[in-house]
Amino acid sequence: MLSKIKKRYLIPAILSVFLFVGVSFKDDFFEISKQIEIFTTLFKTINQNYVDETNPAELMDKAIKSMLADLDPYTNYFNEQDVIKFKINNTGEYTGIGAVITRKEDKLIIKEPYKGFPADKAGLKAGDEITQIGDVLLADFKDDASQLLKGAKNTKIELKYLRQGKPMSTQLILDEVEVKAVPFFGKIDDKTGYIVLSQFTQKASSQTKEALEKLKADGATQIVLDLRGNPGGLLNEAVNICNFFVPKGEIIVTTKSKNDKYNNIYKTTREPIDTEIPLVIIVDGKSASASEIVSGALQDLDRAVILGSRSFGKGLVQRPIDMTYGTQVKVTISRYYTPSGRCIQALNYNKKDKNGKATKTEEKNYNSFKTRKGRPVYDGGGVLPDIEMEETKLSLIAEALQKNDGIFNYVTYYYYKNPTLGDKIPTITDADFADFKAFLKREKTDINTETEVALKNLLEKAKKENVDSTIKTEYEQLLIAIQRSESTMMDKNQKEIKNLLLDEIIKRYQYKEGLYQYYVKNNLEIKKAIGVLNNAAEYNKILKR
Repeated sequence: MLSKIKKRYLIPAILSVFLFVGVSFKDDFFEISKQIEIFTTLFKTINQNYVDETNPAELMDKAIKSMLADLDPYTNYFNEQDVIKFKINNTGEYTGIGAVITRKEDKLIIKEPYKGFPADKAGLKAGDEITQIGDVLLADFKDDASQLLKGAKNTKIELKYLRQGKPMSTQLILDEVEVKAVPFFGKIDDKTGYIVLSQFTQKASSQTKEALEKLKADGATQIVLDLRGNPGGLLNEAVNICNFFVPKGEIIVTTKSKNDKYNNIYKTTREPIDTEIPLVIIVDGKSASASEIVSGALQDLDRAVILGSRSFGKGLVQRPIDMTYGTQVKVTISRYYTPSGRCIQALNYNKKDKNGKATKTEEKNYNSFKTRKGRPVYDGGGVLPDIEMEETKLSLIAEALQKNDGIFNYVTYYYYKNPTLGDKIPTITDADFADFKAFLKREKTDINTETEVALKNLLEKAKKENVDSTIKTEYEQLLIAIQRSESTMMDKNQKEIKNLLLDEIIKRYQYKEGLYQYYVKNNLEIKKAIGVLNNAAEYNKILKR
């Protein structure tokens, strides 16, 4: 009876919302109204006539999310539960455990505990597998288990977990966790300052400013700004950070939309900190969005040398919009353009291929633009560095080994095999690399390159059509050939894989801070950045000064 009452009131409420949305559009009014009427009639008909009891809220939730998924990955709907659960914000602060965690089957895996935060204080280590939170067995809990680790400050939570297969327990005490936008800064040498900017939260510009001013006060006369792995964040914070290096009133980014109210020009509004200090910005394939606004704008304005590998290519802007009944939608509202007029968006979600995937503009079809001093720059595929370091780009086999946790799991094994390493930086030898490959084989770790995944998908289709026994011999031969090829690829990219293993090992013993300290002295991109900054002639030639 209760569900029928809910239906009686829910459907008219949904109808009224859709009608309100419909009449708010002036363009194509008839077509929009027509489609809304068809949808709501269908929705009502299904709920009233389907053979089994339906859940209107779940049906609507799936319908909306499926509809938005066809637009782009960034336009998302959040129902009341989603909004309450995730509390989406960009402050960088939340009450929690202070660790990166991931769900795998019926466990939560600790991927990286942050030094000095609750998970670390409770003795949790990377690789620990949480099996029970309080009285909740994760094997029986299929919802978002990370929500069980959130609550008021000083809340005590009992945990049970596995470490290298051994059952253990601990108690977590929740606390305010601030994930710093600038997790590290310092001097590389007597005159070079180094700033890592990991995300564009509300504190990104204030923390970057503090780092920059401290480095200058400490004698830094040139700066390396590291944006590698930075997924972006708040657009205004990107503008503020550019403002440290360029004069007041400079156009940094322009947004364009079919909706006039989202067409904006963002200029610097304050007096700069230093418009002359030599600046190198490092980017990679995971530098996206606001990272690309900073690197793209300062490249266009000939204010910084960009170094590394081509950035991600996200030239779209989203905005969260509150809706009725405590729901919310994060919608792509515009594209952004750097000062030269280029949009670096790599994927065209408005144009799909035969498999329904967004198409990518080929490099030969990129449009050329000019920086302030006339240097050619291009749209369509992220920010292309002035100094492109191909040797630092991840190979496909390295990407696969990161994605399937092959590197992560081996380093967990290595950590407990070498408990006294401490602050020493090990050398990853050929014997270690052979041990790594043996570990993958022993643990039956699927490398899962795209070719291997495609072959396994083929077998699944063959099973559905009952022809798998017919192709069994050929399948096994192909799989062996692919795995042999993967082993050869690992050998070919041994140096790169060794570096990734070393990075993960350093994090285990010395946390992320130790990794940054290691980078300052050993990282190829940073070494190249210092070389460029120390060679005024090369630096000025790149920027046409």
